[in-house]
Amino acid sequence: MENKVIQNRLVLLREEMRSAGVDFYLLPTADFHNSEYVHAFFKAREYFSGFTGSNGTMVVWQEGAGLWTDGRYFVQAERELEGTGIELYKMLQEGVPTIKEFLTREMKEGQILGFDGRVVPTATGMELEKALAEKGVTIQYQCDLAGEVWADRPALPAGEVWVVPKEVAGVFLEDKLTSVRESMKKNRANGFFLSKLDDIMWLLNIRGCDVECNPVALSYFYVSEEEAVLFIQSRALPKEVKEYLEKKQIRVEEYDTVQNFLEQMPKKQKILLDKRYCSYVFFKVLQNDQEIVEAKNPTELLKAVKNPVELQKMREIYLKDSLAVTKFIYWLKNNIGKQEITEITAADYLEKLRREIPEFLQLSFPTISAYNANAAMMHYEATEKNHAILKPEGFLLVDSGGQYMGGTTDVTRTIVLGPVSEEMKKHYTLTAAGMLQMTHAKWLYGCTGRNLDILARQPLWDIGIDYQCGTGHGVGYILNVHEGPQNLRWRFTEGMAEAVLEEGMDVTNEPGVYIPGSHGIRIENVLVVQKAEKNEYGQFMCFDTLTYVPIDLEAIEISFLTETQRKYLNEYHKAVYEKLSPYLSEEECEWLKQQTREL
Repeated sequence: MENKVIQNRLVLLREEMRSAGVDFYLLPTADFHNSEYVHAFFKAREYFSGFTGSNGTMVVWQEGAGLWTDGRYFVQAERELEGTGIELYKMLQEGVPTIKEFLTREMKEGQILGFDGRVVPTATGMELEKALAEKGVTIQYQCDLAGEVWADRPALPAGEVWVVPKEVAGVFLEDKLTSVRESMKKNRANGFFLSKLDDIMWLLNIRGCDVECNPVALSYFYVSEEEAVLFIQSRALPKEVKEYLEKKQIRVEEYDTVQNFLEQMPKKQKILLDKRYCSYVFFKVLQNDQEIVEAKNPTELLKAVKNPVELQKMREIYLKDSLAVTKFIYWLKNNIGKQEITEITAADYLEKLRREIPEFLQLSFPTISAYNANAAMMHYEATEKNHAILKPEGFLLVDSGGQYMGGTTDVTRTIVLGPVSEEMKKHYTLTAAGMLQMTHAKWLYGCTGRNLDILARQPLWDIGIDYQCGTGHGVGYILNVHEGPQNLRWRFTEGMAEAVLEEGMDVTNEPGVYIPGSHGIRIENVLVVQKAEKNEYGQFMCFDTLTYVPIDLEAIEISFLTETQRKYLNEYHKAVYEKLSPYLSEEECEWLKQQTREL
């Protein structure tokens, strides 16, 4: 069935392309800061494709259109692109070209590539510029054609900004600025232009609400030895926040004046910026008159290593969050088959439990509540028009988290609702085995996540199964649920962030199995890097666990576990019971005792 709405939008876009002399047009999933999740104002790719996933890039030309997305969204994208005429390009699959390779192959000599340079990061813009130079392709980077077509585009957000108290932040703004300036000196930079929203929020100890689930405010920040300037919509700043920034000697300028500020800066300064997040248009402005310093973004690593206050608050919050998830599982298992429960009402009940926690602010991402085959789509989202009614059989996968005054949580459990197949039990058991192996990782300091990823995958690789995503990512502190540069993944991808695992970094541990048309399984805890012993071989490192939620023993087949893996499972469940039981009713305690029994 043809999707006339999307087809008509593409017709209008192609008309604008012809008028502007643009042959190929690039539509990424990004805001002006290359954020992972974006406000509705920036969802141009979704508007012109109908694909609602959080990651994807669209290329439009007169004869066709293509959408590139990763393995999390293959199933979803195939369904949502049906009838649009847009071809799906499955990233990192054999024989599938990258966007750069596609454009290099398809664009003709002297043609024009257009995009809005505000939503394309510098690294991407430079890569395309270099790749297409041999063909004499011109890049028009101040080209917001989507905005010309999108008549009912939502307004730019300007939610209220608030200050994180010192007892929650742990480190004063001025101390963070001192660390940044020290890093600038080491890199011989006169200034640092920062456009990454969560970094700005962390650095200034403020938060906003301009992006769903991410407590950030649209802003830019410039710091030199002499000044510190925040570019933000002033209408988003209450009086007390303005006073706080003034007291901290942070000058406030309007959000839309940043380009003029950069253009008016004294010439030939050495400016540090993060090419992954800085918009291509601002890079081009600075490149004309300044010297760009090639160095790592200092705020990213500083933010990733949680300070002692943050870690203590996180432990407190994760215990409360784990308790809410456990109570949810108890409720679900006791009511399935007795009342109608859907993917949506299940998610709503879990959110209700989280809202009862005094520190709760909002969800950290839209809850993924996926029953049986729906769970095979990694980032499935149930809607009022498209959701499943739960039955007392099979699996329910729930991936969820909360933003709290004291931490950001992310946890996944796959819950047995009734009879499951032997294949499902095998997949579940091996997923749990991998998760537990990663939990007990021990390594010499200097390793990155690529050194460790095999621990989570090995049980699944042994039977010829893989999951098309990383094993883990960093988690922000009252910030984005996905945070770098730390991660757990096996694949080397040029240009992607990577970092040595440092004491105080947190990372998710979430292996899974995804069988299209059948089932999906994911089990996720959050871990914190800490030091183990130090000896003649060097400093050993290990993980400490933040998440304490039972793993469903109804799907565990002991024969698929090694003795060591079984020991890990029993030890984890013993800790779950010890930590949660003091806060449960007598009936809940009896249930949890059974759920965490020794195997």
